Amino acid sequence: MPNAYVIGLGKSGVAAARLLKHDGWQVIVSDRGTSDTLQQQQQELGTEGITVKLGNSFDPEFETPGLVVVSPGVPWDVPGLLRARELGIDTIGEMELAWRSLKDVPWVGITGTNGKTTTTALIAAMFQAAGFQAPAFGNIGYAACEVVLAERKPDWAIAELSSYQIEASPSIAPKIAVWTTFTPDHLSRHKTLEQYYSIKAHLLNQSQYQVFNGDDRYLQNVGKLMTHPVRSDSCWTSTSGQVNLVGDPTLGVYLEDAWVRTQRELMLPANLLKMPGHHNQQNLLMAVAAARLAGIDKQAIAHAVATFPGVPHRLERICTWQGINFINDSKATNYDAAQVGLSSVKSPAILIAGGEAKVGDDAAWIATIQQKAAAVLLIGSAATAFANRLEQAGYTNYEIVETMERAVLRSIELAKQVDAPVVLLSPACASFDQYQNFEQRGDHFRQLCLELLV
Repeated sequence: MPNAYVIGLGKSGVAAARLLKHDGWQVIVSDRGTSDTLQQQQQELGTEGITVKLGNSFDPEFETPGLVVVSPGVPWDVPGLLRARELGIDTIGEMELAWRSLKDVPWVGITGTNGKTTTTALIAAMFQAAGFQAPAFGNIGYAACEVVLAERKPDWAIAELSSYQIEASPSIAPKIAVWTTFTPDHLSRHKTLEQYYSIKAHLLNQSQYQVFNGDDRYLQNVGKLMTHPVRSDSCWTSTSGQVNLVGDPTLGVYLEDAWVRTQRELMLPANLLKMPGHHNQQNLLMAVAAARLAGIDKQAIAHAVATFPGVPHRLERICTWQGINFINDSKATNYDAAQVGLSSVKSPAILIAGGEAKVGDDAAWIATIQQKAAAVLLIGSAATAFANRLEQAGYTNYEIVETMERAVLRSIELAKQVDAPVVLLSPACASFDQYQNFEQRGDHFRQLCLELLV
């Protein structure tokens, strides 16, 4: 029986291990952690015949597997993986493993720095409204290998793909690929902006149809920057009328007179989408473009948009308490996403920010804070550094509160004092200093807010 080695015991790693076991591999999973949760998973997978090694670093020369599968959170260039590739061991990401089982199904692959999750969820809703079995997975919803293991094979695979997942999945070739935005992010992992860019460009180069955000300043120059030039049949979207960029103008989707439209037909009123913010109008256009390329009729598209509930942790309205709206934007894990989130809500707002800081340009975010935030409550390991940056910019209405509990309690007091209509969690940071992921952070904020209603 062949031997497979899975690195990382998160949702993706567990799904990969189960798929490999199902396909007849002898499976070992390793994780450097030793928490109670991991020990519980170790016992559960053990009953399924899957060996789990905790507190363990991967050594390919000792393990000698026939296949190595890497979870998205594991850096692609750690010594064990570099050595495995040098030894000629087949080393892939969990998404690539799923692709090998699902490549006969058409894929929609969505990538970009920001906007991926909302666009992915909208696309899945449109395909599902048309009657397709079209699960969203990857960075959203299911792990990719969970979709492979499901009882029913999908008609379409709707995959949100981070740069980490693309990097470790070189064979994925979607029928339709969507690039939402591009700004500096994950540079601690990818080192240079050029490397981060080339990883995302690879997915678009592999696709049959390309959809680009024509409002993104960086992507507007994408034709000059991609290793392989943008194809003449690519589709561009714009919230500012018909876009005049490289591509086929008959495929473009744009806003005109408050309607989503193509060159040939009106599609739907833009206000059918209830999510706030100019950026969500762009997300809508990209989703419509993907659905039209797949041949979905506009009645199904309009129905999906009109009934779309929004995305958890992305400008998610939690509750209204004594006239104050509490909004969860925990998925804003970098400065650009947090700037978009804050610019989308009513002002003056009480902003909760902080966590594990990322490399990036915070100038636009701080300028929006100066315009729209009545006060900023700082949590997590970035609190002191953020306080210093705000001081340097001449903004002094901040407090270091450290924890989410203190932030929510203090936000109530401040909102009442300044008559602020909104308390917004939009961290501009990763969550790993205090939480397992941004979802857990947002769930904690939601729980604290809903307790106000009791």
